[in-house]
Amino acid sequence: MALVGVIGGGQLGRMLGLAGIPLGLQFRFLDPSPDAPAASVGELVIGRYDDDRLLRRLADGADVVTYEFENVPAAAAASVGAVPGARALELTQDRLVEKRLFRRLGIPTAEFELPALPALAKARRLGYDGKGQRVIQSLEQLGDDELAEELVDFRRELSLLAVRSTSGETRFYPVVENVHRDGILRVSRTPAEHAPEEEAQEYATRLLDELGYAGVLALELFESRDGSLLANEVAPRVHNTGHWTIEGARTSQFENHLRAILGLPLGSTDSQPATMVNLIGSVPPLERLLAIPGAHVHLYDKQPRPGRKLGHVTLVGDAVARSEELEAFV
Repeated sequence: MALVGVIGGGQLGRMLGLAGIPLGLQFRFLDPSPDAPAASVGELVIGRYDDDRLLRRLADGADVVTYEFENVPAAAAASVGAVPGARALELTQDRLVEKRLFRRLGIPTAEFELPALPALAKARRLGYDGKGQRVIQSLEQLGDDELAEELVDFRRELSLLAVRSTSGETRFYPVVENVHRDGILRVSRTPAEHAPEEEAQEYATRLLDELGYAGVLALELFESRDGSLLANEVAPRVHNTGHWTIEGARTSQFENHLRAILGLPLGSTDSQPATMVNLIGSVPPLERLLAIPGAHVHLYDKQPRPGRKLGHVTLVGDAVARSEELEAFV
């Protein structure tokens, strides 16, 4: 029975565990919180992500080690031979390094070297869910740890999930249309209507090739008014915009990530229409959610607080027609 070590024990780790248990996999997680959501699906090692002793304990006897969030110290991932490799973290944790990676690979982005003003200042590190962003009127307002980026007049936000196995087998899920509010993902809908699938897949392939990648990778994109794509960010992990795959695809992103890093054949990414809604800050009564025909509810066993993702609900197939009723909760 294969053992998978995971750096991080949040809801993504928990969903990896839930996907892997039917395959006979066992899990060990490293997380600083004794209340980590993933504790319910595997052994929990409590402590810092950069503790060498605990990293050795995490990796002891593991067939593979992976990570479930992108701010894992790259040195920690390297020390345990994590898959995806530490280079994926090194090139995506700093927004400026990431933008230069996009540019080097011929992947269009918003202007970030000499952007028109006003511009959007973004923290180069640790910015997520809209944190670390502000509008500036002058480059003199830019901090040393910030990146100035052109304000993009985009039509919609899209994302593409790609998965590549250690054997090189590659598959893509359909492009997803995403709705954010206050910088936090609220709703994902797939398939995105008239999405430039081939262009998005080409950009993702360039990243997979450059990074020597194995596992699930998420590419976040802006679609501009003229229909062209601009890369926003890349996440070297399973991703919130792919949670719909649990019920909406033949093989979920979580199962395919595990298959990929273990060198197993990838599962089909064929899918049906789906809408996923995040539950942010508070959770409506369960009976109200389950009263929506076709609702698939996932709660993360996390304490409520403003802006925190506490769960998600997915509708698939014919049930997508009830998505307005579900979206009313956000």
